[in-house]
Amino acid sequence: MHLLAVPAFADNYIWLLADAAGDAIAVDPGQAAPLRAALEREGLRLRAILLTHHHADHIGGVAELIAATPVPVYAPADARIACADHRVADGQMLTLSTPAVRFTVIAVPGHTRSHVAYAGEGLLFCGDTLFSLGCGRLFEGSPEQMLASLDRLAALPDATGVCCGHEYTLDNAAFAQTIEPGNRALEARIATVRRLRAEGRPSLPVSLGEERASNPFLRIDAPAVIAALSAEAGAGATRAERFGALRRRKDLFRAATA
Repeated sequence: MHLLAVPAFADNYIWLLADAAGDAIAVDPGQAAPLRAALEREGLRLRAILLTHHHADHIGGVAELIAATPVPVYAPADARIACADHRVADGQMLTLSTPAVRFTVIAVPGHTRSHVAYAGEGLLFCGDTLFSLGCGRLFEGSPEQMLASLDRLAALPDATGVCCGHEYTLDNAAFAQTIEPGNRALEARIATVRRLRAEGRPSLPVSLGEERASNPFLRIDAPAVIAALSAEAGAGATRAERFGALRRRKDLFRAATA
């Protein structure tokens, strides 16, 4: 299988996964034009579309794409995703024949209430739930929900390639360093990302094992992270309370540096 990150908007990625025959699926096509250009350039045929959540920058190109090339569209059960004709649910095994791929659907509420991820073929298409060195903002969910969602994703195999929806890694790195400044895995990840971006390449996919070693939102039980959050969360804080404190600190950090 051939994986391609197609840039869209300012920092989105539309993911294309294709087989050797040129049959491809697209994940979260927020814009039609970049995806059509990539399909033509690579000599690929679009066979299906997978959607993780309802935000316009992830689904905005679907209507135009399927008007030109009718293909099945898979999405969570959410009325705000009107373009889907196949609804997926937590635990479902999604099997496609062209290309021949299989994904487990994982419900990951937090960023939105109906967000799902697709895990399979050694990859994780996680939309805006898990970012490299970060996680999505809590627009519709609670810290408890997002933490549970990230725990589920973190339980996947180390070698799983994380394919998220945005190129946020360097911005996330600046915050991650304030939480674990002595984390050598984080330092190594940042060095790799700087090199990739300097070469004009995506920082993704990244292995889930690397993320577990460097992403503070997957390291809520690490002593350094607990210590960094002690002032906000308190000594007797639960995991969810620590996570909520970490997410709030990131929100304030983002506002201060925007």
